[in-house]
Amino acid sequence: MKRDGQQMKRKSGTARNWLLRCVFLAVSVTVFAPRILPQNGNAHAPDSPTSESRQPETARPPEQADVDRYTLSHERYEKAIAYAKASYTLYFISVFYGVLVLILILRLGIAAKLRDVAQKWSENRILQSIIFAPLLILLVDFLDLPVRMTWHMISLHYQQSIQGWASWFRDWAKEELLGMGIAAVLVTILFEVIRRSPRRWWLYFWFTSIPILLFLVFIMPWYIDPLFHKFRPLQDTHPQLVAAIKKLSDRAGVPIPPERMYLMDASTKTNQLNAYVNGIGASKQVVMWDTTLSKTTQDEALFIVGHELGHYVLGHIVDGFVFFSVGLLLALYLGYRALFWILDRWGKSWKVYGQADLAALAVLLLVLEVLSFAASPIENGFSRMQEHNADIYGLELIHGVVPNSERVAAHAFQVMGEIDLSDPNPSPFIRFWLYGHPPLAERLVFAYKYDPWSKGKSPKYVK
Repeated sequence: MKRDGQQMKRKSGTARNWLLRCVFLAVSVTVFAPRILPQNGNAHAPDSPTSESRQPETARPPEQADVDRYTLSHERYEKAIAYAKASYTLYFISVFYGVLVLILILRLGIAAKLRDVAQKWSENRILQSIIFAPLLILLVDFLDLPVRMTWHMISLHYQQSIQGWASWFRDWAKEELLGMGIAAVLVTILFEVIRRSPRRWWLYFWFTSIPILLFLVFIMPWYIDPLFHKFRPLQDTHPQLVAAIKKLSDRAGVPIPPERMYLMDASTKTNQLNAYVNGIGASKQVVMWDTTLSKTTQDEALFIVGHELGHYVLGHIVDGFVFFSVGLLLALYLGYRALFWILDRWGKSWKVYGQADLAALAVLLLVLEVLSFAASPIENGFSRMQEHNADIYGLELIHGVVPNSERVAAHAFQVMGEIDLSDPNPSPFIRFWLYGHPPLAERLVFAYKYDPWSKGKSPKYVK
């Protein structure tokens, strides 16, 4: 149950975001996060009135609380507002800064100089691409490092992250090495395709990118995620939860054996809560964060798992992949068209001599960064729809399995909102532009009130 607005904090915070960005901006060679979303607010940001958000927390123990709206104590309300403002502001600054960095790299002729370096080191075009791509990635990401560090400082200040700087820099270095390796392969393919088909490269490269994405998604649970976090069998520490999840996944029709259920050691780096189902085919697995299990009840954890199972059962994985693929195709085509216009106007002064010039990669990266930002409302609107349906599925899946399931789900949202400092009042614009999940207050109230059974109505998904 990702809190997407919470992801604004960093460009490629989790291995999952890093991976997708790798392919989506394959042509632009930076690692994936369709955009840089702040570590605050989307998925759990309530838009209930401010007066409600200021209500004091109930004095009853959390496990006994009957939560029908999202509430925060005065202290946490003020912190959530400050955290949201800092995150949103830095997000838009980071977008502007990222575009400015790429423009300066082109205007100052740095991209051209990197190309010249690659050509001096080798006369082989493939080797030139393998040399050039990592150099450009490292430069862009190094210049972006102050922004990434600022995200982390904000997260540390508001106790969302507890990751020390040494560990943070190790993760950053791993991301860079992985990104440079994958980019070297993708960029080599890209420019070979451009040289062979100057007018259709955007289509042929798209065909190449799709199987690469599928392969990376397939291997991510086995080879990429473990580079950033430690995993151990969930059965070792929570056998009862494993048995409950097994029953839930069987009921959902996507049985996941106990040996594919893992506990992730998130508490060494973050205070936030999460759980997810990832991988495809033989690599599919359920992952629970240890922070989630330490701060929620087993029933609440089951709702979170039910939500994630909903994405699989409702075909969101396939639908999202198709949506992403179409978006990538459109972005590549627009990038192809924009290249001609940009190079015709500024190519000579930037010393970029056509779209087959390796230095043109920086231009393409610039175009795709702008397109990615502009497409944010569309992608997030699609995501909000899927997330709402997954909430419905999760509620229906645990009904009859978990006592008082609607109240359990509502309280799970309350707990996550309190811990994650979700924005109590995101503006309509922020919600439209950045939120990939419905605001938390809406999700909480919906969960609390969703009860088609008592009204004699048929559930939407789980009959």
